[in-house]
Amino acid sequence: MQGQQIALSVRGLSYSFPSEPPLFESLDFEISQGEFVSILAASGIGKTTLFRLLSGLLVPQAGTIAIGAAGSSAAAAAKQGRVGYMPQKDCLLPWRTVLDNAALGLELGGIPKREARRQVKELLPELGLEGTESKYPHELSGGMRQRVSFARSLLAGGELLLLDEPFSALDAMTRIRMQEWLLQVWEQHRKTILFITHDVDEALLLSDRVLVAAQSPITALQELPVQLPRPRSYEAALDETFIRLKRQLLGWIGMSSPGGGRP
Repeated sequence: MQGQQIALSVRGLSYSFPSEPPLFESLDFEISQGEFVSILAASGIGKTTLFRLLSGLLVPQAGTIAIGAAGSSAAAAAKQGRVGYMPQKDCLLPWRTVLDNAALGLELGGIPKREARRQVKELLPELGLEGTESKYPHELSGGMRQRVSFARSLLAGGELLLLDEPFSALDAMTRIRMQEWLLQVWEQHRKTILFITHDVDEALLLSDRVLVAAQSPITALQELPVQLPRPRSYEAALDETFIRLKRQLLGWIGMSSPGGGRP
């Protein structure tokens, strides 16, 4: 992504919880504006903690996190509504309708309720949520709930979206539909997305680049460019290039047969 504006720059990041081994030590990486980048790693290695650092919920013990061309800190960017964070669980409020759940981030950012609702109503048809405005979370399927959660993050995060395994709790067929849906939405909006997953196929299908954390503490991320044409659908998983890239990633994380190492 040479020549593009930097959306996220992480330099020398180090962090550990009290009395625990370090999760990150002098970690460096960058994301360019408009990129879709996935971080692929095993459970428990610190992926969610990284997102909490990037969204300003935790403070690095060493190093810097800079958001956007101005290089704002993570905490400042989050307060300015420039970072959207979508956790694994949809975290919808059961007493709020789809319309009001999706508008929550805007309201917390100081947007008047009427204007927040207007912005949500404009977006709902694009996300396949038209006609659900007055429904409550318990009336929605798992996939629909995730769409509402994504709408809230998309509206609240102006520059950078952090998606933390958003489809991991869905059944296989719903997950595929949601992946294809996310690809379509990303093509329309071209937001900068950093996506956490432990699913190799998901990482390759969605991303421009895959960053692999193979061991703890995370001191570096191995990078694999995904040179598959866009727009994509799940049929890309049948492509020979996709299969070759999958073998490489499986080799990096120690799950392939001998000969599947780094390119």
